[in-house]
Amino acid sequence: MELRILLAEDVQMVRGALVALIELEHDMTVVADVSNGSEIVPVALRVRPDVAVIDIDLPGFDGLTAAARLHEQLPSCRTLILTSLDRPGTLRRALATNVGGYLLKDAPPSELASAVRRVAAGQRVIDSDLALAAWHALDAPLTPREVEVLRHAASGAVPSEIALTLNLSVGTVRNYLASIVMKLGARNRIDAIRLATEAGWIP
Repeated sequence: MELRILLAEDVQMVRGALVALIELEHDMTVVADVSNGSEIVPVALRVRPDVAVIDIDLPGFDGLTAAARLHEQLPSCRTLILTSLDRPGTLRRALATNVGGYLLKDAPPSELASAVRRVAAGQRVIDSDLALAAWHALDAPLTPREVEVLRHAASGAVPSEIALTLNLSVGTVRNYLASIVMKLGARNRIDAIRLATEAGWIP
């Protein structure tokens, strides 16, 4: 049986290369390719693909939002997310949207065809290194209050504003921030925000 593939990738050169790569497979054909996340569901409803291969970083709807909508409106179509973002938090969000697979763009080309076939067969395909990182990231070393403080800091609030919002003293907020930096092994507050965001501990 020939697998019908919808491809969503906004970079034209990359999209062309992926189409060519998939078309080399004897059991696959690309029935549509789009560059915008908002095009995925309307096009999929028209061409009825077996698998949608979706870049996570798309204009319009991002890949995960589009995948979730596709799952709701065309559940027979499996989804494989392609990404250059090796963030455990992003993987957990992907799994929550019922994607069939999550593959890093720097994976060997042969892995793409294999992943498409496995996803089409109803299997879940996850990059092994990323799955391991997500597993280790499940247990945040921060307390709920530290997460709350860091979330406000990530939104751009300074310690005095965080203190006012959370009904704490400025000194207490600074102590929380210092503790967060130490627990995460971060260089500074900005680095701590980056690490916590990539781990999925703060949105």
